Amino acid sequence: MGEVKVKLSDEAEAAFRKAAMEKFGYSKGSLSSAAEEAVWGWVAARSKAADVTESLSELRGVLKHVKKSSVELQHEIGEVRRARYHAHRR
Repeated sequence: MGEVKVKLSDEAEAAFRKAAMEKFGYSKGSLSSAAEEAVWGWVAARSKAADVTESLSELRGVLKHVKKSSVELQHEIGEVRRARYHAHRR
């Protein structure tokens, strides 16, 4: 099992300890459990952000040939959605 030492501001440490104890109780290992959960949450968030960035770069390549601006495309999709909505209501 690995070990990581970190330095936090007093406010961050107090908030972390309070939240860890509320969720995991006052037993031994509660801070470690909370820290591991926090690290995995951070890693997952970074991974999702990387996926979005990768998807955006792929989209840029796919949409390179489109000559309309993003505003024009938004207006166009709005019209398409309105038409579908009205067709569905009938």
